[in-house]
Amino acid sequence: MRLNALGTHIILELRECNSQLLNDYAFVRSTLIDAANSVGATIIGESFHRFHPIGVTGIVAIAESHLSIHTWPEYGYAAVDIFTCSTASPREAANLLIRRFQSKDPQILELERGKISELAVAGR
Repeated sequence: MRLNALGTHIILELRECNSQLLNDYAFVRSTLIDAANSVGATIIGESFHRFHPIGVTGIVAIAESHLSIHTWPEYGYAAVDIFTCSTASPREAANLLIRRFQSKDPQILELERGKISELAVAGR
């Protein structure tokens, strides 16, 4: 019996990033939105917050699920989640974020979420 996944979830560890970019609210926001748009996702909402003295957190809600980020500029680190339940490629979005934040030591963990059997999909 083959299992299908309802979606793909990428947990992205961005280490050794450009700290100035990680602390730039406008850059973080536009980069996450660009990542969603680059894979053809449908943006349905967003929320971002700048911490004082440093750091940014945000989420882009997409019809297909979400992209989220939390930055620690003082460590050159960002934690990113990308989850999509469509044909939009979360790995392409991850690669864009790696490039834009200039991560020298990224790690991508990819999970299949909501595995269900073909029989369940067919309603049997």
